[in-house]
Amino acid sequence: MKRITESDSLYDRLEEKRVAEILTDINREDKKVALTVEQCLSSIEPLVNTCVSKLTEGGRLFYIGAGTSGRLGVLDASECPPTFGVGFDMVIGLIAGGDTAIRKAVEHAEDDQEAAWSDLEAYNINAMDVVVGVAASGTTPYVLGGLRSARAHGIVTGCITCNPGAPIIAYSDFPIVAEVGPEYITGSTRMKSGTAQKMILNMITTATMIRLGRVKGNKMVDMQLTNDKLKERAVNLVSNALNISKVKAWDLLEKYGSVRKAIEQKDAE
Repeated sequence: MKRITESDSLYDRLEEKRVAEILTDINREDKKVALTVEQCLSSIEPLVNTCVSKLTEGGRLFYIGAGTSGRLGVLDASECPPTFGVGFDMVIGLIAGGDTAIRKAVEHAEDDQEAAWSDLEAYNINAMDVVVGVAASGTTPYVLGGLRSARAHGIVTGCITCNPGAPIIAYSDFPIVAEVGPEYITGSTRMKSGTAQKMILNMITTATMIRLGRVKGNKMVDMQLTNDKLKERAVNLVSNALNISKVKAWDLLEKYGSVRKAIEQKDAE
């Protein structure tokens, strides 16, 4: 297997470059990412359709990963409840080494082939669920072991990797391969590979939530009103949707507790 994520950078003598040169080079490489992800759309679509089907039936979406990949999965999962108003148990991100590894690397955590399945079992993983492994290299033992065990238990699997031909593909019903090429700093997959993974994760959950009815028009009608910014956004949404004052919109939000209910209940009156 050719490990593109470990290939030498197209740039050298980085320490001799001016800041403007470094930024321009990085930006030049980043521009390639969206075009690469575009080539993955036909692979992402069937995974999203499966997620919609499974979640509609009460299943859950799990992300498993290590290091940057694991952190990106945790990030995407953690943003679903406030954005779409779903429970914290619908999309779950698991990282090798546990929550401690979100901030600090846990030595050798990603090398444990049995740990991911153990982490999944703690959530009573079952055949209604979907497990997506996130690994830029496509070789991370934590992720490979988790997907292998999931498949053995009849659970649908997917993956996001940046290496074509990576072992992770063999354990995935729905593999997504974003070949972004060598990193600006050789092997630093927090850069282009991480950006590609973040874009794909955004697509998976956003498209799934839209199909689950968690968006009305183009608005986040089920978002949680957890801070002043979101409350202001909610007031504006209700005010514009019903053509009423912001004072009346806030009254409806206080009464019904969400943008969706405020709009639907007012329309029903």
